[in-house]
Amino acid sequence: MPHINIEIKAKCTDPDKIKKILQSENARLLGTDHQIDTYFSVPKGRLKLREGNIENFLIYYEREDQPGPKQSNITLLSIPPNQNLREILIKSLEVLAVVDKFMDIFFIENVKFHIDQVKALGSFVEIEAIDKDGSLGRKKLMEQCQYYLTLLGIKKSDLLSKSYSDMLLAS
Repeated sequence: MPHINIEIKAKCTDPDKIKKILQSENARLLGTDHQIDTYFSVPKGRLKLREGNIENFLIYYEREDQPGPKQSNITLLSIPPNQNLREILIKSLEVLAVVDKFMDIFFIENVKFHIDQVKALGSFVEIEAIDKDGSLGRKKLMEQCQYYLTLLGIKKSDLLSKSYSDMLLAS
């Protein structure tokens, strides 16, 4: 199902502080997910297979690499865990990178927060304001991201433009 996100990714020096702020805002904790994201070479955009104990998706998205809030146009396919899709994709497409991470997933209404511990990269926080049906619009999503940037005390110098896969490929 296609939808848009406005996303922010930032370095996180104090994950516990972010968790406490989210808890004080009555964020709903979905849980901790161990995810393996396998990125594949495609002619346009990005394609990744997310395999986790909470989230399992084939995800195609297009997004500009810029720090701060940025729009992603996303198409998700929910998949059951432990199916043969990974094997098919690996046999048919070039693997670019594999990202191994643990993420604590929180929600406040339509806004998803995750505090990520990424193998070989460190700690990060992401904010994703999600409009699944076009009812909120880009302006509202941007306002939500700006509000939570301020609330969580995320510094401009901590904002990142690249995906974890790009960071792994550059290291």
